[in-house]
Amino acid sequence: MDEIKILLVEDEKKIASALKTGMEEQGFYVMVAYDGSMGEKFFTNYDFDLVILDINLPDINGYALSRMIRQRKQNIPILMLTALGTVEDKIEGFEAGADDYLVKPFAFKELIARIKSLLRRTAAGLPTAHILRVADLEINLDSKEVTRAGNRISLTAKEFQLLEYLVKNKNRVVSRADIAGKVWDIGFDTGTNVIDVYINFLRKKVDKDYPVKLIQTQIGMGYILKEE
Repeated sequence: MDEIKILLVEDEKKIASALKTGMEEQGFYVMVAYDGSMGEKFFTNYDFDLVILDINLPDINGYALSRMIRQRKQNIPILMLTALGTVEDKIEGFEAGADDYLVKPFAFKELIARIKSLLRRTAAGLPTAHILRVADLEINLDSKEVTRAGNRISLTAKEFQLLEYLVKNKNRVVSRADIAGKVWDIGFDTGTNVIDVYINFLRKKVDKDYPVKLIQTQIGMGYILKEE
């Protein structure tokens, strides 16, 4: 197996050094950038398998850098490490293209678990069926395009992942814990409503303007996507 190459963008040098040492002990190759501009330069000039970003970075912040990275390499896993832990911060991170979000302080073992989970997801690749359909909703897993009744729907990366998960589990109730684990790769946190917020985002885009509502709530159990 080829060595996994990780780009770590962290402006606090002591933290960066400790993380680099720990990850290299786990067998990863780690390159460290201490500001957003350096992170962008490294990403442009070298090939990485995963990116770890702080948000409060000099020159270019983590949100902006994540968007740049996502535009250039759509499928690379991005993990944000930050002290900013509100629901709004997390949503902004996911909207900027992050796949996972870990709040400081954190246990190093959890960081490694998150990294391995993201890499497993990437290694799994695309499923055999590249087009998913439910009623008049269609998802192209290659182009990341979503249409309903022939009308194109613009989704963020995280909204797309959530919709894809619901469609792949159509006619089955999925709990918030299921969604947290499968879409966000995080343990279920009863203190956050990020998942509910994203379900509402999807409903406004996928269901609001159509007579048949595909995304439904099962009170006390979770959500289900089904054709009436």
